Amino acid sequence: MLLQQLVNGLTLGAVYTLIALSFSLVMGILGVLNLAIAELFMLGAYFGFTAILAQLPLPVALVAAMLGSALVAIVIQKIAYEPLRDAPIVTPMLSTLGFSIILQNVATNVWGSDPLQLTDEVLPGRLTLGSVSISTMQLLVMGATVALVAILAFVVQKTPAGRALRAVAENRDVARLLGVSAARVTLLAFVLSGVMAGAAGVLIGMHYAVITPYMGVDIGLKAIAVMVIGGTTRIWGALVAGPLIGIAEVMTVAYGGSQVRDFVVYGLMILILLLRPQGILGGSRSEQGQRV
Repeated sequence: MLLQQLVNGLTLGAVYTLIALSFSLVMGILGVLNLAIAELFMLGAYFGFTAILAQLPLPVALVAAMLGSALVAIVIQKIAYEPLRDAPIVTPMLSTLGFSIILQNVATNVWGSDPLQLTDEVLPGRLTLGSVSISTMQLLVMGATVALVAILAFVVQKTPAGRALRAVAENRDVARLLGVSAARVTLLAFVLSGVMAGAAGVLIGMHYAVITPYMGVDIGLKAIAVMVIGGTTRIWGALVAGPLIGIAEVMTVAYGGSQVRDFVVYGLMILILLLRPQGILGGSRSEQGQRV
């Protein structure tokens, strides 16, 4: 029973990790909390659902969701962030909040407000190891998360675009003096965040098989909690905090009841803020400029 709940928690934590990375990419590099990321996650689920209904293979549905959410992220960057990039930090945050409400209404008008559900499992079959049963979809969720995080790590650490991201994260003005295009880096951060959120959306949508226009609200808030616990400006903190929150939530539901799961998740976030405000992987105040 305990091992089974650990597997379930790791599956949920994998999704939290992807969405938290989406938040951290924009927050860590640009210093802005993009509240519309929760809706990029929701749209990814709808894009994937639509592709599956069109009889497209799941890998194609995954790519379609990632590309679709990335395109919407570009629109958000151009409309909700770019005109306000020099405004007080709360202004673009409120702008993305307004955009998230617009996206909820767009999804409601396009797909309807009723929950959408697949009639059959996308990937039937289970792997049984003793008392632990792992569905094929759970394996896909965890495997896809590991692959996407590895690709993101390679992009950020080993490519010229990644070096530009890290330069802007450390000092935007100095990066400009060194010839780094802040506009391109900003666009890349939004695109990568859309890709990760879209992937999380299609994975969780196919796993739990219920999709609504408001599914991003709860998961988005918990992903923000994951980002805070891992370290707000440290995108790799989500790798630790995502599984931690996923396991804590599943264990709470299994042994304490669903009515207290949010208390545990957000209580843990408050505890971290009180004891270690910079997060689990956050550095000292002198290191806060080194975000990525």
